[in-house]
Amino acid sequence: MNTRETLKINEKGHLEIGGADCVDLAEKFGTPLYVLDEAHIRNMMRIYRDTIESEYDDNGLVLYASKAFSCEAIYRIAAQENIGVDVVSGGELYTALKAGFPASKIYMHGNNKLDYEIEEALDAKVRCIVADSPEEIDKIEREAAKRKIVQNILLRINPGVEAHTHAYIQTAKTDSKFGFSVSNRTAEKAVAYALSKKYVSLRGFHCHIGSQIFEKQSFVLAAEKCMDFAAEMKEKFGFVTEELNLGGGFGIWYTDEDKKIPPEGYREYLEALISAVKRKAGEKGLKLPFLIVEPGRSIVGEAGITLYTVGAIKEIPGLRKYVAVDGGMFDNPRYALYQAKYTPVLAARAAEPATEIVSIAGKCCESGDLIAMNVHLPKAKEGDLLAVLSTGAYNYSMAMNYNRNLIPPCVLVKDGKGEYIIKPQSYQDLTRNDVVPAYLLSETDK
Repeated sequence: MNTRETLKINEKGHLEIGGADCVDLAEKFGTPLYVLDEAHIRNMMRIYRDTIESEYDDNGLVLYASKAFSCEAIYRIAAQENIGVDVVSGGELYTALKAGFPASKIYMHGNNKLDYEIEEALDAKVRCIVADSPEEIDKIEREAAKRKIVQNILLRINPGVEAHTHAYIQTAKTDSKFGFSVSNRTAEKAVAYALSKKYVSLRGFHCHIGSQIFEKQSFVLAAEKCMDFAAEMKEKFGFVTEELNLGGGFGIWYTDEDKKIPPEGYREYLEALISAVKRKAGEKGLKLPFLIVEPGRSIVGEAGITLYTVGAIKEIPGLRKYVAVDGGMFDNPRYALYQAKYTPVLAARAAEPATEIVSIAGKCCESGDLIAMNVHLPKAKEGDLLAVLSTGAYNYSMAMNYNRNLIPPCVLVKDGKGEYIIKPQSYQDLTRNDVVPAYLLSETDK
C-alpha cells in the first residue's frame, strides 16, 4: 500500500487519513463516502506554485483543473493557495464564481462550448478562453463585440505527441476531437484567422497531451514542439507568444504497477518543462512566455479515498470470488469506462496480511459494475469496511444516479476532523425534477 504521512495505518491497525480513523469516519458519516485530505491537496498546490515562483521567476500560473473534482470548497482552497483554476463547462464556472473565486484567474476550456457558456464566461470577465475551433472564435468575436470588449484567447493546438497512456485519455494526437493540428497546418490557419479578428486578442497557445502520464520526456517533447510552433508563428505573422499553457496530465499512484512519486517528486516534472521552454526560447530568440500548467489529478487524486461497507460475498469455485460493496459504478465508473485499476484495503484490518484474491463488485444491475478485479485482501466478511485508495480525481466528478442510487457525500478531513463539503443526496433530491403530465394523473391525484 502506498502510505504517506497523511495516509497510514495507525496503532489500532486501522487505515487513517489526515489524522482521522476511517472506522470513525464511517460510523459518523456512513458509507459509501468520499474522503479528501486537505493537507495533501494544499501541499500539492504549493509544490507546483512554488516551483514556478522559484524556477521561472514567478512568470506563470498554476491552474487547478476543475474536471478532476469540482465543488465550492476546492475553489476556496485554490483561492487561498493563490493559484488559478480552469473550467470546462458553465456548471464548473458557476460553481467557482459562487465560491467567490476571482474570474481574473479563471481559464475557460471545452471543445464545444455552448453559446450560453461563452456568454457566461464573457459576462464573468474570465481571464482567458481557450478556443478550440474557428466557429468558436467567431462566437467569441460576436459576443465580445456586443459587449464592446476585447476577449483574450489561447488556441488549443495538437503538437502530435503520443503519450504512453490509455487511448481514451490521449488528447494531443492529430486524430483528436481537441484542438488544431500543427502537422496538417490547421493550427497555422487558426492563428491567421484569430489575428484577423477585432474583438479577440490571441495571447498564445495551449496543449494537453493526455492524462496519467509518468514519462517526463513526453512533456518535454510537447513543450519543445509548442515553442517551435511559436517561433514559426513569429516568423510568418510577427506574432509574439505571450502565454503558453502546457496543460497537465502528471500520473499518480493507483496500484503497485504505477510509479510511486512522492509529492516533492512532481517538482521535477515541472522543472523539466521549464528547462525545455527556457532552452527553446534561447535557441529561437523568443521572449519567455507566461507559463501555465493545469494539474488536477495529481493535486486531488491521492488525496482521496472512498469508504464502502462489504455486503454479499459470492464464490464461484475454481473461477472467482466476488466481494460486493454498497457502492459501485455510480460513484466510480472508471473501471467500467476503461478498466482503471485500484488498490482496496480492509480499513479496520489494514495491517493484516492479504490471503485471498478477489474482485470487488458494485450493487448496480450491470455485469460490468466492478471496482477492482483480482486484487489481494484479507478474508473479507459482510460488514467489513473497505477503502479504495486514490479516488480523489474523476470519481465524484463522474458520479451518477444510475439505478437511482444516491451519489455519496464527500467529507474533507483536516487535523483528524472531517466535515461535509458535499452533503448526502436524498430520495427527494432524486425526484426533485420529476414531472407527471396531467393526463397521467388519476382522479385522486387531481
